[in-house]
Amino acid sequence: MKLKHVFLFMFFIIGQIVTAQQKEITLEEIWGGAFSTNGMYVLHSMNNGQQYTVLNRQEGSVDKYDYKTLQKVETIVSASNLPEVGSFSSYSFSENEDKLLLATQVESVFRRSTLGIYFVYDIASKKVIKISDQKIQEPTFSPDGKKVAYVYENNIYVKNLTSGVVKQITTDGKKNKIINGVTDWVYEEEFSFVRAFQWNAASDYIAFIRFDETEVPEFSMDVYGTKLYPQQHVFKYPKAGEANAKVSLHLYNLNKEETSTVDVSNYTDFYIPRIKWTNDPAVLSVQVLNRHQNQLDLIMYNTATRQKSVVIQETDKAYIDITDNLTFLADNSFIWTSEKDGYNHIYLYKKDGELINQITKGPWEVTNYYGYDKKSDRVFYQSVENGSINRDIYSIKTNGKKKKRLSSKEGTNTAKFSADFTYFINTFSSATTPPEYTLHSATNGDLVKEIRNNDSVKEKLANYRTSTKEFFTLTTAKGHKLNAWMIKPADFDTSKKYPVFMYQYSGPGSQQVANRWNGSNDYWYQMLAQKGLIVVCVDGRGTGFKGADFKKVTYKELGKYEVEDQIDAAIELGKRSYVDKNRIGIWGWSYGGFMSSNCILKGNDVFSMAIAVAPVTSWRFYDTIYTERYMQTPQENASGYDDNSPINHVEKLKGDYLLIHGTGDDNVHVQNTMRMIDALIAANKQFDWMIYPDKNHGIYGGYTRLHLYTKMTNFIENTLLNKQ
Repeated sequence: MKLKHVFLFMFFIIGQIVTAQQKEITLEEIWGGAFSTNGMYVLHSMNNGQQYTVLNRQEGSVDKYDYKTLQKVETIVSASNLPEVGSFSSYSFSENEDKLLLATQVESVFRRSTLGIYFVYDIASKKVIKISDQKIQEPTFSPDGKKVAYVYENNIYVKNLTSGVVKQITTDGKKNKIINGVTDWVYEEEFSFVRAFQWNAASDYIAFIRFDETEVPEFSMDVYGTKLYPQQHVFKYPKAGEANAKVSLHLYNLNKEETSTVDVSNYTDFYIPRIKWTNDPAVLSVQVLNRHQNQLDLIMYNTATRQKSVVIQETDKAYIDITDNLTFLADNSFIWTSEKDGYNHIYLYKKDGELINQITKGPWEVTNYYGYDKKSDRVFYQSVENGSINRDIYSIKTNGKKKKRLSSKEGTNTAKFSADFTYFINTFSSATTPPEYTLHSATNGDLVKEIRNNDSVKEKLANYRTSTKEFFTLTTAKGHKLNAWMIKPADFDTSKKYPVFMYQYSGPGSQQVANRWNGSNDYWYQMLAQKGLIVVCVDGRGTGFKGADFKKVTYKELGKYEVEDQIDAAIELGKRSYVDKNRIGIWGWSYGGFMSSNCILKGNDVFSMAIAVAPVTSWRFYDTIYTERYMQTPQENASGYDDNSPINHVEKLKGDYLLIHGTGDDNVHVQNTMRMIDALIAANKQFDWMIYPDKNHGIYGGYTRLHLYTKMTNFIENTLLNKQ
């Protein structure tokens, strides 16, 4: 009798284990944050190199930690002690770290730009100064910590923190006309910066870019909201081939209280994607890019002599990418990254532009530049030397010798170095390991201490029915070797035939096949796999980290070679015994939506379904900087624009097609989808579509993501899983 009870108990336990392991991932869990990982937020290395600070969001404080012990040294400031400030969402130090700038009531403008109420907190006196009663943009300490410059309603202001006096240094700022000190929409989106003013080292000059948007065409969006009548959001948006804002560079002399203009270009139509003061307070560096973005001038301008010189002029047969890697050394020699030898590498130049040395070399890409340590004469960087789907941390002498690999685990490693390059905090993840944070010696990469891991997420996931993400190289019939991954159902049976659902983004220089931990979509793919799908991702030609030739082959022909590769990849997958070649679908968002639309049209005998979220349907509808970088203008390259735009191939539609867009998308306008719909109707083609009122390019907020992914899941089930 007792033995029977033991057997029953064991049977019960085994049953519980099996049941637990068979748990299915749900959309509610994915978008409810069930698999979220913990990170380290707003980490700042202190000037002494031995301590760092982090923003403790839960406690509402800025806390200081010791690198060596990882123990908290002190709380520098806490929201609980600042009733006049309240909770703050970010912080930044003055250069000598005696003051903090605290951001409150922050609201988004576009992708990177924000407005907020800001306070200066004096650490020694514990006094608080409110910078302005109005919501302002981009407040920035002067290097001496005595002033703060900021932008309000397109004009630049400077507040003296001692006297409290505010000086307005530009007066012509006007919405949709003139912008001073912050970027216009297209610069923010495509050159990835907002603050367009810079203090010099002596705190007596501010360099700033002025944008004259007068001739830029306006774009308007209806905002439906909850009121009886919709409102209109009107902003300047230069579409491909249209007028850009006219940019000019100016210097404000705080001692003389006067502004001068710097003539920086011989071009008639150009961009100023970066300005940066050198270590010499009289010398400003300016990067000037022609409209085709295939010639970049690095200019040094001397405020004392008013002389300028082009120290580097780079040209490319296709285009030049802008980075933030320019670093000035003590003598104003500088470090620069370039693709000029066919791969992105690090170079060292004298201050006059004479090449000293190419620091890194090889058939691989430098993917991040971390900085230079003078005492060891070493440069620290991240690269794909260990395979293009991986990232590792290295250091190397400026003469290109004595290279050291500082990371040890295969996957994605990113580093945050202490100010004196004694330590670095490494963030590591892979397809099988969630993010873990460890402290290392910057000298040799040795582990000092573990800081934080996300083992609990991995343990939780072990209770679910999931599959391994398999990385492989897919070779097309044309001989192109492409990075890929595949997720099969957990009960995969080689004797069965499965439908395939492909995901891609495919934009120039992008990467989706990477050895890193799951994002939200990866959990969705796991869910789909357990429903009976094989999910595949292929990075075709045009994507990044395999050299300039691989990336830039799509120049002037966006949507040609990338689409060919997705079609060819699907054909190769269809040859596998376990794949049902008549049930292959594809999806993507933004550029990926452009691609999935093209694939079901140009590859109508290969793909039976497609989902396109927020797609570009004609490059004529997209902005100047991005589109012309890869395509030149429509006036110069009409066939490149029209031959590869989905809107011009709607008559080829055979399969099931779902279009999704948000009406509040300021980036890829809903105009793209509306014009696509109009073309499909004119061609008498049936399709499905979903519009999200007032949602932007990310289509999120409340239950929106859950609704969106439920919509797509149902569509996939009806068109791939339930169709024989």
